[in-house]
Amino acid sequence: MKRLLVVVDFQNDFVDGALGFSGAERLEGPIAEKIRAYCDAYDEVVFTFDTHRRDYLNTQEGRNLPVEHCIDGTPGHDLHGSVAGLLDRATAVFDKPTFGSEGLFDWLRTAQKAAEELGRAPFASIELVGLVSNICVIANAVLAKTACPEVPVIVDAACTASFDPSLNEKALDVMEGLQIQVINRH
Repeated sequence: MKRLLVVVDFQNDFVDGALGFSGAERLEGPIAEKIRAYCDAYDEVVFTFDTHRRDYLNTQEGRNLPVEHCIDGTPGHDLHGSVAGLLDRATAVFDKPTFGSEGLFDWLRTAQKAAEELGRAPFASIELVGLVSNICVIANAVLAKTACPEVPVIVDAACTASFDPSLNEKALDVMEGLQIQVINRH
């Protein structure tokens, strides 16, 4: 049975752009390596893209976080560094205007229902990496757990981070409390 890797919003604006933070750039190598390992094992890889329009500041998120970022069509929306060169290996790509991806959830639910008809789980595991741990990573991990409740959901702490280290630790604690396995936590 295949595993699934979800690469969450590893975009320029979260690494060294509008909402970039020190340490985010160190995730590039480990995330790229993980993508290659999943592909070499013939597992599946999907990407989410935080995707906003020019009216971002007029949205609820924009009013609460008034920093334009990941505007569709701008360099900040693009995947960062060597991870960008691996996009062609994706099984699916999901643009999302909110923290959690409705498209990813629907895709996972479809896989779950098809697998149930065959009397099995859709994936051996669902692993998430990317940015930002206490916002989009946790939101999509919860959606994955909801869509596929019997599939182990994993977050690699060595492949996620936050602009606020204490919020990163709290997010990892909350995910563990939600029965999401957090690996590589130091």
